[in-house]
Amino acid sequence: MKATLAVLLGLALPLALPAQAPPGACTHRGSAADLARRPSPLDSAQATIAGATVKVCYGRPSARGRTMLGGELPFGTPWRLGANEPTRITLPFAAEVAGVPVAAGTYSLYVVPQAASWEVHVNKVVDRWGIPIDASVTAQDAGKGTVAVEALTQAVEQLTIEVVAGPPSELVVSWEKTRVRIPVKKAG
Repeated sequence: MKATLAVLLGLALPLALPAQAPPGACTHRGSAADLARRPSPLDSAQATIAGATVKVCYGRPSARGRTMLGGELPFGTPWRLGANEPTRITLPFAAEVAGVPVAAGTYSLYVVPQAASWEVHVNKVVDRWGIPIDASVTAQDAGKGTVAVEALTQAVEQLTIEVVAGPPSELVVSWEKTRVRIPVKKAG
């Protein structure tokens, strides 16, 4: 309709106007066809916490017969908490994530997994590829907290992140025979 109106008015408008992603939208690098070919599908999770929507966007890798945590992803090594772009959390209010105080906004998350606990890093940079997690990335950390690992009896093949409204409100990360609960609460 805009293009037809432009032709009628003699205006030179592009046929497809660039769209801006709304706040909290999951944005990824590449065309729709490129994204569809990725071996780790994209996903998101959201819940209403303190009357507003908290959203997480992430890539969902599968174990595919491999030992990932403590194997392909060695303990003590930073990991982007997903696949491809970094895992991102959008908070519509000032909050604490794993005990790290942050203002309203979008942050990337990465972790340093260990057998009994994970170090959760909340990072200010979201527009980057998920790896490497080097000094230029860690310099942008808002902070870090530690969460305990829960052992699962049934394996979870594909990484899953849930936003749980609670109480307590948290991100629940499950993969292989591991689950961690990352507290997310409105500040104040």
